[in-house]
Amino acid sequence: MWTNYAGDQTCTPAKFARPATVDEVSRLVTEAANRGHTVRAVGAGHSFGGNVLTDGTLLSLDNLSGLHHADPTTGLVRIGAGTRLHELNRLLDAHGLAMPNLGDINVQSAAGAISTATHGTGRKLGNLATTVESIELVKADGSVVELSTGDELRAARVSVGALGVITAYTLRTVPSFRLHERREKIPLTRALAELDELADSNDHFGFFAFPHARDVLAKSLNRSDEPANPPSRAAEYIRDIVVENHALDAVSKVGRRWPNQIPRLNRTLTAIASSSSRVDVSHQVFSSPRTAARFTESEWAVPRAACGEVFRAIQSEIDRQGFAVNFPLEVRFVAADEASLLSPSYGRETAYIAVHMYEGMPWRPYFEAVQRIATDLGGRPHWGKRHSLDAAALADVYPEWETFQTVRRAYDPDGVFANDHIRRIFGA
Repeated sequence: MWTNYAGDQTCTPAKFARPATVDEVSRLVTEAANRGHTVRAVGAGHSFGGNVLTDGTLLSLDNLSGLHHADPTTGLVRIGAGTRLHELNRLLDAHGLAMPNLGDINVQSAAGAISTATHGTGRKLGNLATTVESIELVKADGSVVELSTGDELRAARVSVGALGVITAYTLRTVPSFRLHERREKIPLTRALAELDELADSNDHFGFFAFPHARDVLAKSLNRSDEPANPPSRAAEYIRDIVVENHALDAVSKVGRRWPNQIPRLNRTLTAIASSSSRVDVSHQVFSSPRTAARFTESEWAVPRAACGEVFRAIQSEIDRQGFAVNFPLEVRFVAADEASLLSPSYGRETAYIAVHMYEGMPWRPYFEAVQRIATDLGGRPHWGKRHSLDAAALADVYPEWETFQTVRRAYDPDGVFANDHIRRIFGA
């Protein structure tokens, strides 16, 4: 049995394999297709939706990892698709290179993160897929192709594994850099009133807001030439592990047992959060450990101009329906792009609003309410997180939907890579 990172998605594939070469992937895909098996690929299993699930053949990308080539002059690097982001960061740093932007979790595989348009925050920066220069991919007939131009590349950058098994990427990186991080509590009213100013005046800005709390936990990151001054190991452990993980987990367990105490608990967690400042190499600042509290998540890409309206509507719905929500809402910003046909930030500056629910608590009514609010204002779901939209609904919000479908029909005419989830979001 395979289980995802969050422990809320499981399947029992007929065959589970860890190919170490592209030829092995080709052979396994061909064998599965001949048997009528659905083929899905898995990296770190960090998706919250049903992207990976299959009773056919499940291919782990773990052995297709590592840095194959790096050119510090051009910034172009070649990596295996199964490379974990934290390992990629270490390998790039050794060559004086870095990813231009990253999310706040770094355990995902490159293929999983890129294929679902995983993102960080920064109004001038796109999601991870915008760094992709070319892709090596195994099609449903077992043939291996290198995609470097045109609609095929734009389709494959964000494809949720529906076109084939990605085995390698060429990425465009940047020279390594340092970031000055500031964490502080600010009033929620100020955060919403000054959203544009806060997003525009920082290289990277985002915030966490616990329902029922008056303040938010804001984080701003800006490039810096100052010398690195990371916190001591003890201070880092207390902040990142004890407070942000174990304390949140302990308080969430109390809230799960006594939901009527959640408003008070959320205000307490916000109150004990402290301000901090540090300068360090970028990848050490972008990402934070998530070691204790388990949760499930939904996230929506909405037009940036609608961010405040969507956020306020979610807060109001939590109060109106009495949802027991003991995890914060997270708000981040991403640049518009057209690098991927299915980029959630396609053609518009975007605000992402993520909602979470602690393990063992009822998430569906809350997530469905958030989905209604987001979609009423043109929201598009994160491809790796929970939503219930189908192909008909998604086609309405992606201008180049049919272009993607044309590529999909050419690459997988018999649906070898289509599990139930892929058939729901992309059609049969």
